[in-house]
Amino acid sequence: MINLTVNGTKVSVPVEGDMPLLWVIRDVLGMTGTKFGCGIGQCGACTVHVDGEPRRSCLTPVSNVADSAITTIEGIGATKSGKAVQDAWLGLEVVQCGYCQSGQIMTAAAIIDMIPEPTDTDIDQGMSGNICRCGTYVRIREAVKQAAKAAASK
Repeated sequence: MINLTVNGTKVSVPVEGDMPLLWVIRDVLGMTGTKFGCGIGQCGACTVHVDGEPRRSCLTPVSNVADSAITTIEGIGATKSGKAVQDAWLGLEVVQCGYCQSGQIMTAAAIIDMIPEPTDTDIDQGMSGNICRCGTYVRIREAVKQAAKAAASK
């Protein structure tokens, strides 16, 4: 049994310690917002927060995050930065196909938490590990800027 706190709820999961966190979240806990993309940590679709830091869940053995606070796309809207990012994403119609968006939103919220007034360079560097095959990068950058302003004013 491995103990986790996911989106503020304590859970015990009956899995082997080497199971990737992604599969625990999706297959064991049934939260399918976090996506499987490449499986090698390169695309960012599987990004979650572990103790407030963005982490690729496809590469993270669940035993490495036992007793940690994990936030998924299903819970990020409860945070000031996460809610601001979600609102900006909708307002600027960032989403095209939508597959990468949970990872994009998780990374954007982490950037705003780390850098309250990110520059274009901060955003480009911070988001560089998240791939959008639809190419909505210009809208993503604008949404991060808008969300940062909104989060700062709340």
